[in-house]
Amino acid sequence: MSAPTLRGPVWVAVRQHRRVLWAGTALLVLTAAILLYQRYLATSAVSDFAGTGCSIQVTTAGCGDTVRGFLDAQYAFHQWLSNTGALLFALPLVVGAFVAGPVIGRELESGTYKLAWTQSVSPARWLAAKLTAPVVWTVAGGTALVILYRASRFQGPEGVYSVYWYDRLGFAGLGPLPVAYGLLGIALGALAGLLVRRTVLAMSATALALGGAMLAMITWLRPNLWPMETTTGDGRLPDLAWTLQDGVILASGERMTREECMATGWSSSPCLNLREGGTHFTDYHPASHFWPLQLMETGIVLAVAAVVVFAAFRVLRHSHA
Repeated sequence: MSAPTLRGPVWVAVRQHRRVLWAGTALLVLTAAILLYQRYLATSAVSDFAGTGCSIQVTTAGCGDTVRGFLDAQYAFHQWLSNTGALLFALPLVVGAFVAGPVIGRELESGTYKLAWTQSVSPARWLAAKLTAPVVWTVAGGTALVILYRASRFQGPEGVYSVYWYDRLGFAGLGPLPVAYGLLGIALGALAGLLVRRTVLAMSATALALGGAMLAMITWLRPNLWPMETTTGDGRLPDLAWTLQDGVILASGERMTREECMATGWSSSPCLNLREGGTHFTDYHPASHFWPLQLMETGIVLAVAAVVVFAAFRVLRHSHA
């Protein structure tokens, strides 16, 4: 079989959805361009401000407009960092809904898939061809935007508005997680489209499933993916530490979190009197835990995506055997 024939179903899928793919690419390029421009303005503002003799810590006569302009430039850069992080966070939801609806669900709902299957294209090859373009777009576009986000975050100006590594939006954008969640979105979209076979319902089901999975991971699982560290007494936390919980260790060895201490009522709380051997504690992740946490979560998400893709092909095979 010739190479053009092998590329046939993929070429048809790309042609069918080329406008959406171009629109998505244009959005990523526009976001990157604005982020680069804001980074340039913020870097220039730092350089210009350094030569003015003004300070943001000390009020100096005649520096009001200069300080305000500097802070405005820093805030605008911070906002676009946050906006880019939000886009990377939302990207998997959009890609998953696109695959569930226009790519898979609509074809099954309208019956147009039958045309491809009557042209010597097996159901499995049809599904693989449908998923190829979204996968390539997600990996390429997501990786490029993550690289730019990291470069802007760590090599941009050191401003007064910080994006911490453990922020919900910032954490994902600093590593491969957006791409991993994008692939999970594609897998869930394919499975939902095959099961529901209705465009809007499949899109809704994918958004709910992926959104729920992301929320569960961020809220409950992420902090526990790597052993946390604990400091006791008056020990100082390292810079950029992600504080998870704090409280007291009583003389008996029992730990009580701050919330548990407050729930007992201040008048009778054992947390107030630590003179009998108790001490304070803080559980945290230092900045050095970023990559272990990031890679553990990425591995889990990719493993789940592989299972969902396998399930999608099994559903297709049983439905159209």
